[in-house]
Amino acid sequence: MYKLMIVEDDKGIAEALADLARNWEFNVHTVENFRNVMSEYSDFQPHLILLDISLPFFDGYHWCSEIRKISSVPIIFISSASDNMNMIMAMNMGADDFIAKPFDQNVLIAKIHALLRRTYDFADSVPILEHKGAFLNTGNGTLMYMDKPIPLSKNEYRILLCLMESKGKVVSREKLMERLWKTDIFIDENTLTVNVNRLRKKLDAAGLADFITTKFGVGYIVE
Repeated sequence: MYKLMIVEDDKGIAEALADLARNWEFNVHTVENFRNVMSEYSDFQPHLILLDISLPFFDGYHWCSEIRKISSVPIIFISSASDNMNMIMAMNMGADDFIAKPFDQNVLIAKIHALLRRTYDFADSVPILEHKGAFLNTGNGTLMYMDKPIPLSKNEYRILLCLMESKGKVVSREKLMERLWKTDIFIDENTLTVNVNRLRKKLDAAGLADFITTKFGVGYIVE
């Protein structure tokens, strides 16, 4: 089942879009927090986004640009501001299509299905893990914070991936070592400690202080 995220502040339109998408058996999420659309994006991991231009706090162009920094997920702009300049701006910001309001529901669904076929018949979606504004791209192993990349070694990436996959839960040292062992890289407990400390220093230097918390005698957690 494809996941569709709707970023539309008009509740009537958002509900109508959600009902339409559910009738076509989409898993739908409508954004509620327009101050932090990226957080809802990272939690839901949609296959496609319907994005309005006029939104509270930040406009759709802003959120399109932010999403494009970490993902190539298909984005369709839906807006009553349908002049050529807005269409051009949408495409330049990374949108895949633009539909003017009011729109024909059948046309919208046809465009959604066509874009999903073009995107996912040839490539899998890349999950993005987020915590405290840091985005870990599991497709290419990159970590981004405040629009800047944080370089990670292979071990640091694997440690961070394991912790962020279990966000809010303590991960034992044994589990971390097992994760690294499966990569055919043997590490003892002292080497694990060194890797975690190096990772912490990189995160601290990037402004992510206390990103990883030690639970003495148990393991580590991001919370």
